[in-house]
Amino acid sequence: GSAGGQLDQMLLPYYEHDIAAGIINDDDARFYLGCLFFNDSRYYQLGGPDKDGNDTTNHLSYLILEAADMVNIACNLTVRVHDKTDPVFMRKAVGYLFSNKNGWPRFSGDRALVEGFMRCGFSRDLARRRLASGCHWMSIPGMEYTLNDVVKINIAKVFEVAYQEMAAGAEQSVDKLYELFTKHLKAAVKATTDGIAFHLKYQDKNEPELILNLLSHGPIEKGLDLTKGATFFNMCVDGSGMATIADSFAACEQRIEREKRLSFAELTELLQTNFAGVEGEYRRQMLQHSERFCQGESLGDAWAVKITELFTGLVRAANDEHPGLNFIPGWFSWANTIEFGKKVGATPNGRRAGEPINHGANPHPGFRRDGAVTAMANSIAAIQPGYGNTAPVQLELDPALGDTPESLDKLVSMVRTLLNSGNTLLNINIIDEDKILAAHEDPSKYPDLVVRVTGFTAYFSMLSKDFRQLVVDRILSKRSA
Repeated sequence: GSAGGQLDQMLLPYYEHDIAAGIINDDDARFYLGCLFFNDSRYYQLGGPDKDGNDTTNHLSYLILEAADMVNIACNLTVRVHDKTDPVFMRKAVGYLFSNKNGWPRFSGDRALVEGFMRCGFSRDLARRRLASGCHWMSIPGMEYTLNDVVKINIAKVFEVAYQEMAAGAEQSVDKLYELFTKHLKAAVKATTDGIAFHLKYQDKNEPELILNLLSHGPIEKGLDLTKGATFFNMCVDGSGMATIADSFAACEQRIEREKRLSFAELTELLQTNFAGVEGEYRRQMLQHSERFCQGESLGDAWAVKITELFTGLVRAANDEHPGLNFIPGWFSWANTIEFGKKVGATPNGRRAGEPINHGANPHPGFRRDGAVTAMANSIAAIQPGYGNTAPVQLELDPALGDTPESLDKLVSMVRTLLNSGNTLLNINIIDEDKILAAHEDPSKYPDLVVRVTGFTAYFSMLSKDFRQLVVDRILSKRSA
């Protein structure tokens, strides 16, 4: 699978034995670890607390970072940050993020993850044992059977269906739109959770987990396939397009009901014609510049919180219908932002038909003139579903921000602050804007350029043109601010 585990703990006994026996030295260890990263792109976690809350960082943790630095390719390393994280190790990790500009490591927030998983009824000890296992999800090694990062609900499409039903009816208002959105989102969540339950009921008949059965607690002891005999069944249900919809609700409330600058009938015509013509573009810009998600105490922020509470409540309610399953809500789109957007027509936030939905829990590009990192992170912290999986923050930062010891210290403090505010995962790209723009035009000139696409890192030249454009759009929106 995608999960490699807690690398600095798994290898520690072997490292200590071989060092004590004189078989290897630290240079050898770095070399072997570098060879591992050349061949293995799975997710590995470093640091974090033990069952008593003490930091697990050790000498091998440093060697792993140093080996990744020597190799300097796409690595999927996650540093788990908690109150007692070794400050020297933390600074080293942030330093490599800026010096290599390859999108690693990323940083997970222990506090929010542990508190969230405990809300599912698990102990603090089990919550601390959950490790970074994929793009945005965690798992207890050998104990959880999960379908995380598998099922995504395109809530932008749900909104479109609700809007079309409202537009065809007698009552046209934000309240009516939200009522219909609630109805259709409830149906989407039910179809998803019922489908997962159906899948699990019959999976052992057609796709038994042969390898996981040997590596997990339960199957051998119970004589059952893992899909029937796991210790815990934690199923993630992700929503995609939250910011697209929050901004759309905000635009309707602000421009139609508060300011009376257009009617729902006029908006419907704009959406059906995809904002055609000069007047259509003028009104599209007006809608696009409504109060947006991540501006800070805006209508978009308020709607994002409201939608999150609705979605989270619907997903958690599915547990009552399917005893034994624990459905965990999340905001994540993985690499589906483009494909999901192609399925959705124009939306009231000024997004044209077929354009991408927002990425994960992030706002649409251009959400705020100054593009403030703290404003964005605070808004994303406010919409964390809060049950143990993540709604990641995707950041693009200028490399000059970390080019002095003093500025690097400030960035370490920033990472800690963003995670302590309630965020669960930080994916950070250190972007040389001119280089990225040039690589977008001719990827062959920069074959070694690595970016963090979402929860994973990848070579920029290997991404599709559409996917490269998503990164470029964020840069262009910053430059035009």
